[in-house]
Amino acid sequence: MKNPRKTDAIDDAGQTPASPRPQPGRDHEKAREFALAAAAELASDKCTDLVVLDLRGKSQLTDFFVIASGTSDVQMRSAARNVEKIGDAQGMSMFRSNTHDLNPTWIVLDFVDVVVHLFEPQTRLHYDLEMLWGDAPRLTVPGAAGPGGLDRAGLHRAKPTPSEWSPRADARSDARD
Repeated sequence: MKNPRKTDAIDDAGQTPASPRPQPGRDHEKAREFALAAAAELASDKCTDLVVLDLRGKSQLTDFFVIASGTSDVQMRSAARNVEKIGDAQGMSMFRSNTHDLNPTWIVLDFVDVVVHLFEPQTRLHYDLEMLWGDAPRLTVPGAAGPGGLDRAGLHRAKPTPSEWSPRADARSDARD
């Protein structure tokens, strides 16, 4: 009979699948302070388009989302490590993360009461969490520049320049025979 190895009870994220997920909502003020501190740290790590969503009463999974964009997987991993350190310092233990993935375009740090999402810009546009939770109140991050000139999802979208507004020369309506 084969003896089970220690790693047999650990999933891809390094977590034991038998451990139940803790429930959010024990200390809303502590979670709010951590969400704002995490967002401020992400801003100091040069992440952009920071958004903190208050999901209390809207989600059974978490109380706050912190959403930010990074420039590369190296920068996003570094920022994620710094958020983990802040969590440890504030007594917010991380339940799960995917920082071990190769070339991540979306890093998720799950602290149960607060979930931090770090995106590469194109992945953020694709999943558009701000629109999914569009009715959630947004918190102001102290010391971070607010999103300026952003669309309703909170992201920069390419807008056509005036030279692109003119009709194309090869329009089908002109090609009738």
